[in-house]
Amino acid sequence: MGLLGDVISGVLLLTGAAFCLVSGIGLVRFPDTVSRLHAASKAQTLGLLLVVLGAVFQTPLGKAPALLLVGAFSLLTAPVTGHIVARIAYRTDAVERRQVVLDELAARLIDERGPNGREGDERGPEDREPPPTSGT
Repeated sequence: MGLLGDVISGVLLLTGAAFCLVSGIGLVRFPDTVSRLHAASKAQTLGLLLVVLGAVFQTPLGKAPALLLVGAFSLLTAPVTGHIVARIAYRTDAVERRQVVLDELAARLIDERGPNGREGDERGPEDREPPPTSGT
């Protein structure tokens, strides 16, 4: 690859590294779970994709599809992971619900609750095993 490819690769690698750095700073600095999810999923994914594209310019043509596969896998998994973490944060009350503008999940969770009022709890109290006792 010539000088132009090296310059393009360098710009992509540095820009991707900057996005990853900003994402890491956002994870530490943002106050709540939802804000941290944005830093972790959006900026980190874009940073990784830019780094992968920068690496594609430096690798032989035969190895470039593997790098592009890494980028595609990241594009598929990062939103799913962010969605799962957001739902867990919501269910464990790590999200301040009064700040949520449109709360579509609240009604859905009420429908999913089991007899004990807890999500995912299909068994009633009579079907439960007694809690384990300590050996003391």
